[in-house]
Amino acid sequence: MKRIIRNSKIRDFHQARWNEPIINELGHKGERGIIVPQTEEAIERQVGDGISKLPQSVRRKKLPNLPEINQKRVLMHYLRLSQETLGGDINIEIGQGTCTVKYNPTINNKIADSEKMTELHPLQDESTVQGILEIMYKTDLMMREISGMDYFSFQPGGGSQATMTMASIVRMYHRLRGEEEQRDEIITTIYSHPSDAAAPALKGYKIIKIMTDEKGHPDYEAFKAAVNNRTAAFVAANPEDTGIFNPRIKEFTDLVTKAGGLNCYDQANANGLFGVARAKEAGFQMCYFNLHKSFGTPHGCGGPGSGAVGVIKELKDLLPKPLVDFDGKKYYLNYNIKNSIGKVKSFIGTPQVVLKAYSWIMSMGAEGLYEVAKIAVLNNVYLIKKLLKYKGLTVPYDVNIQRIEQARYSMEQITKDTGIGIEDITRRVMDFGTHIWSSHHPFYIPEPITLEPTESPSKEDLDEYIETIHHILDEAYNNPEIIHSAPNNSTIHQVDESSLDDPDEWCPTWRVYLRKTKTD
Repeated sequence: MKRIIRNSKIRDFHQARWNEPIINELGHKGERGIIVPQTEEAIERQVGDGISKLPQSVRRKKLPNLPEINQKRVLMHYLRLSQETLGGDINIEIGQGTCTVKYNPTINNKIADSEKMTELHPLQDESTVQGILEIMYKTDLMMREISGMDYFSFQPGGGSQATMTMASIVRMYHRLRGEEEQRDEIITTIYSHPSDAAAPALKGYKIIKIMTDEKGHPDYEAFKAAVNNRTAAFVAANPEDTGIFNPRIKEFTDLVTKAGGLNCYDQANANGLFGVARAKEAGFQMCYFNLHKSFGTPHGCGGPGSGAVGVIKELKDLLPKPLVDFDGKKYYLNYNIKNSIGKVKSFIGTPQVVLKAYSWIMSMGAEGLYEVAKIAVLNNVYLIKKLLKYKGLTVPYDVNIQRIEQARYSMEQITKDTGIGIEDITRRVMDFGTHIWSSHHPFYIPEPITLEPTESPSKEDLDEYIETIHHILDEAYNNPEIIHSAPNNSTIHQVDESSLDDPDEWCPTWRVYLRKTKTD
């Protein structure tokens, strides 16, 4: 056998590409994957056909237009499609930055996929679902210990919905105090997540963004000037998306509390702080965690998530209902939340994600969580030091300021030298079988990329990623055409994104697809 020579850490990658039709186009009328047994005559003689007694007005005129296809063709179709993706366990090797996506132990998926979970129904009687209610209650207790908050709701489906939940609690809090009309301003910072401004704006609040000082911290004097008797809340991430931690955060939250507002902590960037710092001691009355990110349950590429919202005891009665509670003998859904903002998602959220987070925390223990934080920070510092050896790649503000679990870099000089921008680099990285996350708009830092190694990758993994990035940056100077034409090894070439903003191009159903693609 010929030995595979690897004189470079850069991986040779090429995705499979199939000219794969939509599954509805693969089948044939009458073709079946499963043959359902015919009704036995003896049964039909006794009870009839079971359908004719239904009123004509509620009966379909035609059968649904579903794919009619055999099992083998279905299997081949989805195997081909699976080869056209990077896969959840590949594209999270290096976290997607600002999202803390990391390795998800497969054993936790196995637990969540067991029949004991998948066969549950959200409308079952509480007495038959004591197991998952106990797990949700105990996860609540652990979240309290991690954050210092007093109660948690797992109902929000992710970080943005959690932020919307916090904004709704803020409004209800001031409504009950008779200050809803007066307190119409929310303060946030430019490097907090966009949802921290967008969600309160949807609730009708005026948004005040605080810029940074020369060190990259939110400007304290500007913040101090912004806080007044119209302040409803301060909503912010810390560390922010630059990876920089605001060491004066307690002074910020104290100002808002003194002025009668609430402090809401966006803890999507939490995994560098486990066992190190808590929301309560920082002066926050609310916080949220992304279980699907920080707690080893990633929602790779858009799967189900959970934005767990925690509050101090004074705000418990404002949380979404029901809460999972325990009366000393049994676990139950507590609807007795008198000033609840109501439901923000169906039923009680996504229990499978809570179960995986519970398993992850239990397997790690307190010392393990602290170890996660320590390694996540050390991996990040290692990545920064190695990546910054490349000319033209920088981090904003003082390079010696400690970043926590991620860093926002700038390619501004490389772009000036070569004309290659961050979107070009992002497309080229796909050619090496790994993933890059640029940064959300607006770009306060020119040509930004935000990388977050998390605690999962080894030194060897990090070195491979670093070498890949350096290789691509070399190409920017010496072989720019290969970047301009990227991705070259993926299933789809450069995507025409113009249709994303054009409803006339959207096809939400199969029927619409047929109508819009009809040929004469």
